[in-house]
Amino acid sequence: MSTGREIRSYDYVNRPYERVRDALRQNALTVFQSATKAAASRAQSIAAELHVDLGGIGVKTDINISVKNIEEIVDATSTPTTRLLLEWEAATVPGLFPLMKGELSLYPLTSTETQLDFSGFYEPPFGAVGRTMNAIVGHRIAEVSVHRFVSDVAGYLRQALP
Repeated sequence: MSTGREIRSYDYVNRPYERVRDALRQNALTVFQSATKAAASRAQSIAAELHVDLGGIGVKTDINISVKNIEEIVDATSTPTTRLLLEWEAATVPGLFPLMKGELSLYPLTSTETQLDFSGFYEPPFGAVGRTMNAIVGHRIAEVSVHRFVSDVAGYLRQALP
């Protein structure tokens, strides 16, 4: 992946793995955009949105998500796993926000439940000053926003998939 600070988050979708996999393989960006948009009128945007409420202060920014690769790993000795390699950055003034690189893995837990597991790294902006700010509060904002992203995607899939 990358150097930087690691973030992990996971959630569950009470739908079969095949349905979740197919939805993300067919159009992951639409799923991400639909899951993270606060208002239906903005659903047509090419950006998604990350939002965090940290100590009563709302922080949000539109992000550009790109899916770099999708691979499915199937072998006889383990459960199938689909991995989406993702990158995202702020849609406007990307230098003010961290660049995130990560992997969203999905795999069946049971015949009717799928786990979404995100593991990624981000680099705080502004060099040494950014690393200091990150140590104080930035890492909390990044962790909460990633957790919110994974929860939003899982919630959307629970509602959207039959």
